[in-house]
Amino acid sequence: MIPSSYWRIVREPRYSLTFALPLLLVYEVLAFSLSGHEFAGVRNGADVLLKSLFLALGGRDGLIVFGALLVGAGSWLVWKDYRRSRSIEPGVFALMAAESILYALAFGLVAGTLTVLLLPGLATILDLPRLATGLLVEWSLPTLLMISLGAGIYEELLFRVILVSGLAWLARSVFGWNATSSGVFAVVFGALIFAAFHYIGPYGDRLQLASFTFRTVAGLLFSALYLLRGFGITAWTHALYDVFLAL
Repeated sequence: MIPSSYWRIVREPRYSLTFALPLLLVYEVLAFSLSGHEFAGVRNGADVLLKSLFLALGGRDGLIVFGALLVGAGSWLVWKDYRRSRSIEPGVFALMAAESILYALAFGLVAGTLTVLLLPGLATILDLPRLATGLLVEWSLPTLLMISLGAGIYEELLFRVILVSGLAWLARSVFGWNATSSGVFAVVFGALIFAAFHYIGPYGDRLQLASFTFRTVAGLLFSALYLLRGFGITAWTHALYDVFLAL
């Protein structure tokens, strides 16, 4: 039986961030092993964007600073949460893994169905997810898996934690909107930016209405999942969804 507290505590840092840590570590190890250099070769676009300033300012040392800040901030949040609660139940992580797998398996069908309802006749539900992920590029399976894991950790960090939170703050503090209006604005505008991001840069996809709409819907769903279930489950859901497509 799932304890009633489970649905609340998985959003707290001691569970959410700890659950996401293996995803970060596996991605970085895989990216480094495939490139042979800390920042050479193919990487997830959100990873490159987040690290670009640190790379420009400090090169290799800048990347070390970025990693230290990321892990340090996460560790501080986990420790602060643990000191408040004084409890970590290992079984919760198993439930979080099962929940993430379930969401990942259902995600393409849900997003595809919503897209076809918005754009009837443009594509079939089964065609849309693979079309919109960009995983048809002729890369090796390890590279596809690395990019998929990076999408989970870095795209969710950039587009949900930073972008959606920042847009909501902007709407409240600058525009003076209430919490509901600010949240809707942040989620919708953030989803549009998330979709557009996939068509930028040397590895960007060719812009198509069907894939853009699918990615916008996906951004809305990931934002809703982030708000309801927290960062850890959202990051793993995104990563596993892309991994399932790559396989």
